[in-house]
Amino acid sequence: MGNISSCCDSCFRSRNSQSYEPLLLENEREAVADLLQYLENRTTTNFFSGSPLHALTTLSFSDNVDLQRSAALAFAEITEKEVRPVGRDTLDPILFLLSSHDTEVQRAASAALGNLAVNTENKLLIVKLGGLEPLIRQMLSPNVEVQCNAVGCVTNLATHDDNKTKIAKSGALVPLTRLARSKDMRVQRNATGALLNMTHSDENRQQLVNAGAIPVLVGLLNSTDTDVQYYCTTALSNIAVDGSNRKKLASSEPRLVTSLVQLMDSTSLKVQCQAALALRNLASDEKYQLEIVKADGLHPLLRLLQSTYLPLILSSAACVRNVSIHPLNESPIIESGFLQPLINLLSFKDNEEVQCHAISTLRNLAASSEKNKLAIVKAGAVHSIKGLVLDVPMNVQSEMTACVAVLALSDDLKGQLLEMGICEVLIPLTNSPSSEVQGNSAAALGNLSSKDGRAASDDYSAFNDVWEKPEGGMHQYLHRFLSSPDATFQHIAVWTIMQLLESNDPQLMSNIRSSTLLVPNVRELAVSRSVTPTSSTGGTPHSHHSQARSYQETETGDGQGEIQELARKILYIVDGDEKVDDKVLPASSTSSHVQPGSSVGRESNASGMDHEELRRSVRDALGSSARGKYH
Repeated sequence: MGNISSCCDSCFRSRNSQSYEPLLLENEREAVADLLQYLENRTTTNFFSGSPLHALTTLSFSDNVDLQRSAALAFAEITEKEVRPVGRDTLDPILFLLSSHDTEVQRAASAALGNLAVNTENKLLIVKLGGLEPLIRQMLSPNVEVQCNAVGCVTNLATHDDNKTKIAKSGALVPLTRLARSKDMRVQRNATGALLNMTHSDENRQQLVNAGAIPVLVGLLNSTDTDVQYYCTTALSNIAVDGSNRKKLASSEPRLVTSLVQLMDSTSLKVQCQAALALRNLASDEKYQLEIVKADGLHPLLRLLQSTYLPLILSSAACVRNVSIHPLNESPIIESGFLQPLINLLSFKDNEEVQCHAISTLRNLAASSEKNKLAIVKAGAVHSIKGLVLDVPMNVQSEMTACVAVLALSDDLKGQLLEMGICEVLIPLTNSPSSEVQGNSAAALGNLSSKDGRAASDDYSAFNDVWEKPEGGMHQYLHRFLSSPDATFQHIAVWTIMQLLESNDPQLMSNIRSSTLLVPNVRELAVSRSVTPTSSTGGTPHSHHSQARSYQETETGDGQGEIQELARKILYIVDGDEKVDDKVLPASSTSSHVQPGSSVGRESNASGMDHEELRRSVRDALGSSARGKYH
């Protein structure tokens, strides 16, 4: 706010000279005398009420500019030492002084108001009493000290949500944007801080963009002052939350990504963190996902990811997650050495969000490439998931089971995953309180049970080993899903049973045929038309090769029809030539993969979606988790 020297005593005492005496009105002389006495005992005097405030008010409303200066200086000094909630009787004289044409009065009054604006109640009252208008005038002052104090006051006022819209509509944004380019570093800091405080709502961000703030903020990323860098980086991060603003940034600021990548190597930890978060929000769009990699952003992100400072780990993990959404970035991320650090973060129990970002990135990296799937498993991801998944928070379980479901799409990995005993943790999770965890776990089991181009040497003994355990094994899981009111769960269950039967494993076929839990439910589904036509997980079994649509792809009952068809095919195999509803059905596989639940995002591209549709689904699925406002 600027340093106000303790000169009140000398100012008042100088006015006791013989030449000055006649210029004072009687009430002014009394006010001067009273205030001098109060200042002598300032440590025990309350200047915000009673006679002390009356004396200050008298001097403030005086026509004598010297007395106004003394009152303004006194208010500035008093509020610098003590800030408390004040009433209109305190603010009115300060606001009157703020409208003075005298530079010294303006400087001290704006300092006093800025000091009081630290208090929450005062922030609201200052704006309510019309404090913005004189502050805007002071921002336009040619005096740097006045500019600095006025902008600092607005910065404080803008920290209250109820004030932000009023400030945006007051006409303050244009002078704030202009002062952000001030040659005086104090003014620049206050102005960029105020602009940052105005980026916390959609409406205010748009008004800020309209005021021309974007090129100013981008240009100041190259400032030598770390506070200015921090304010501008954070403001741009918030502005990048909005898709329309990202498009504007993409078309008008070609150096933005390069500047942010460079700031990840800043000497300031908070600047590094905000630079990564800004890139994370930009990476909600494909263009920026590719541009970050092109600008060599992976190397600083990897360094931040391996930091011991939680905010850096969190911001970089969130950024890499978004960057990994683009299929063309999968291999560069793996080749840059991210796999092991990401796997290490799966056990980062201090922060659930870090774990979610890490496993989601691994899931994204596995989406499009068989080579990448193999690399992820070889690096130990599945081993880590198996050891952690039963004990991590539910959101992390959902992401981990989705990742396993994607990895299980690989025919080359199915046997390896089964040998690792992954079914032992997936089966209990099919009974999770979370429908997403249930669906993803079941999808993973289904994908492990299926195989394109079966061979006589295929080993399905792993499913026999878990038929009755743990927690009721595959047997109880399939029974729960068959008897579920959720059509998606029914669909996954009949599809998985079909895959197990088509394995031609004698023990599995015997287990299914002899089950008094499964077969009656399958018979009921073969004739039933009373399933719930909605899904709690968003994932359904469906085929690369058949023309049958998944249950969620229709609203006309086709999903129910596919369940019925699968149930009848199961009965054909189980019962031999026995008829179902007077129709003999041929035994043939309907599908080769189960699509994991909606939380799987892009990794479900093996379900038959084209890449463009897939990327859109990921952006929708990530939603708020991919686009956050960081203040």
